[in-house]
Amino acid sequence: MKKILLFGAGKSATVLIRYLLDHAAAEHWQLTIAEANLQLAQSKLNNHTSGKAVALHTEDGVRRRALITEADIVISMLPPALHILVALDCLDIGRNLLTASYIDEALLSLKASIETRGLLFLCETGLDPGIDHMSAMQLLNRIRNKGGHITGFKSHCGGLIAPENDNNPWHYKISWNPRNIALAGYAGAVYKENGVLKELPYNLIFENCPTLEVPSLGTWACYPNRNSLAYIPVYGLETAATVIRTTLRHPDFCTAWSFIVKAGLSALTDTELINSYRHKSVAEWFTACLNFYTRSNTFDDFLSRYVPATKQQLVATMFRYLGLLDLVPIPPQATVSADILQYLLETRLPLAAGDRDMIIMVHEITYQVQEQQRQITSSLVVKGDDAMRTAMAKTVGLPLGIATKLILNGTVRTTGLQIPTSKELYEPILAELQQNGIRFTEEDEIV
Repeated sequence: MKKILLFGAGKSATVLIRYLLDHAAAEHWQLTIAEANLQLAQSKLNNHTSGKAVALHTEDGVRRRALITEADIVISMLPPALHILVALDCLDIGRNLLTASYIDEALLSLKASIETRGLLFLCETGLDPGIDHMSAMQLLNRIRNKGGHITGFKSHCGGLIAPENDNNPWHYKISWNPRNIALAGYAGAVYKENGVLKELPYNLIFENCPTLEVPSLGTWACYPNRNSLAYIPVYGLETAATVIRTTLRHPDFCTAWSFIVKAGLSALTDTELINSYRHKSVAEWFTACLNFYTRSNTFDDFLSRYVPATKQQLVATMFRYLGLLDLVPIPPQATVSADILQYLLETRLPLAAGDRDMIIMVHEITYQVQEQQRQITSSLVVKGDDAMRTAMAKTVGLPLGIATKLILNGTVRTTGLQIPTSKELYEPILAELQQNGIRFTEEDEIV
């Protein structure tokens, strides 16, 4: 009997848990979910005989280490900042670790030790990052195998609301970690376009976003995502003139969010301001932010001074929908403006029980082969079943579940700090994803 330990049972873990339980009997697995909210974990297990839930606050090092010691493999679906606690224990105890999150500096510092111990820490094995890496590498290697030379690479991905449930002016509902939504673009972006290195600070990320037409699903704005240059050596794109990874949102979302940023509503450093408004309303906090960050006296003043006339009605409607002018109290747990913004996102843009979310991923790869310039456009569209079995939960959870199976049954034997860009990983994971309805369509044409 192989013992799997999963830390976290949140939104994105639902389908992962179901996959592990569905395969438990055949694969001889026992799943343990460690979660601060015991009732949540128990609800995801639904009394399955191959699963058990334990209450755990991740900072409880003694209990955390005991659970890892009992496990054969560990999966962390915790907030990214907490992965390092689990990783250090896995390194010390000698357990393989999987996550869907980006490799950060803390994990990168363990790289040599992970290799020395002969362990596998497999990260970025969810949707984005994850399926994007695997599908891109499969395409790039196929092009290279037929003698093609890559000249441009664009990869776009968005967790969105399905058109049939798009019924608010933001054209968005939350299907994953709301903190990441509140802080989208915060780190700025670096990418390469037509041979020119470009760097955008946070305040420019959402301005004048280019758009992408997705057949039958409309037009989507693309804002650049973090450091695209980091993937040049990973994907072997040193000679490509364009390398950019973007996030997809409705164009109205990006228009309004650029003014969310301008108004300082996602700030992480204004504790003093929040403390002075501790017992006041959201509307009063909003006005204070406008005063502090833009020297605007009122919302109407802000609109007239900063928002183009053609966009003022749109921005006003979207800000009001988000509750920025409401007289409700500021959430007591808020310490910075970003906390209040996150609270508003969670309460005003929830995914209702019957709603379906939608994932769109598109790769645009230009290449030259036999004196011919060509472009492959590879597209993935996945819709959720409901607010529990979301498209986000499917596309984040299934790759992790499949990878867990491949490691436990010995199909994958690689070690070290890895992301799923090797054929050993991406071929079997993508093949099983296709069996679960997660498949790309392709067009390859002369340009």
